[in-house]
Formats: sequence, C-alpha cells, structure tokens
Amino acid sequence: MRSLKTLRTATLTTLLITVPLAGAYAAGHHKGALDASDPTEMTGPRVTGLIEQVRGVEQGITDARETKGISTSEAQWLHLRAAHIGQAAERVAASDHGRIPAAQYHDLLRRLDNVDQRLMSDTGSGFMIGDGSDGGNYPNG
Repeated sequence: MRSLKTLRTATLTTLLITVPLAGAYAAGHHKGALDASDPTEMTGPRVTGLIEQVRGVEQGITDARETKGISTSEAQWLHLRAAHIGQAAERVAASDHGRIPAAQYHDLLRRLDNVDQRLMSDTGSGFMIGDGSDGGNYPNG
C-alpha cells in the first residue's frame, strides 16, 4: 500500500514539473497568427503598391532620358530620389513585420509624387494652370 502511495506521488510530481516546461517549450517554437509572416518579407498592398509606383516613376525617368526629355544629371538626381523613397519604404516595412503604417505610407507617397511632378515639369508634360485670361497657361511646379 505504501509503495502505491509513493508511486502516485512520484507520478504527480513528475507531471506537475513536466507539463509547464513542455508548455513553455511549445510556446517558444510555435508561431501564432500575429507572427505568421517573416519580418523581412515585404507583404501587404501598401508595400507592393508603393514599390510598384517607385518602379513606374523610375521607368518614366529612364524613358524621359532616352528621349532626351531631361538631361543625364537630372535623370540621375531623380533616380536617386526615387531610390531613396523605395529604400525608405523597405526599411519601414522591415521594421514593422512587412507593413507600412498609414502616416508613413502617405508621407512616402507624397515624396514620390513630388519626384513624379518634378519629372513631368522638367519634360514639359506637367498639367497647366491658368485659363489664359492673363496671357497664357503656366506649368504647375
């Protein structure tokens, strides 16, 4: 009878020690729903959309340079600005589990739009302001 009581106590003690440790081990090796993506993986519509827009502006810069719409130095400057915006987007996304918060996203879009507007102004394809009543239309920018 005494050996049965000792065996039961030993079994309960072993379970009480083992179960919390097993749970801690499992928690350390289990990815939850919030940790589903790799932090360096670029995900989300904001990231992909912004990167695609940067590529589009860079292609426009390349096209303008090839058609002699802008000088080589202006193309290099615009490429550099667009590349900095793309790198900033990737840095923000990498630090926030592949996402860009709304405020930073809008700031990056504004900066990219400024580069695009500068390109359009430099090539003469920017939209015109003024109705001609004062002698003409003027490029915006």
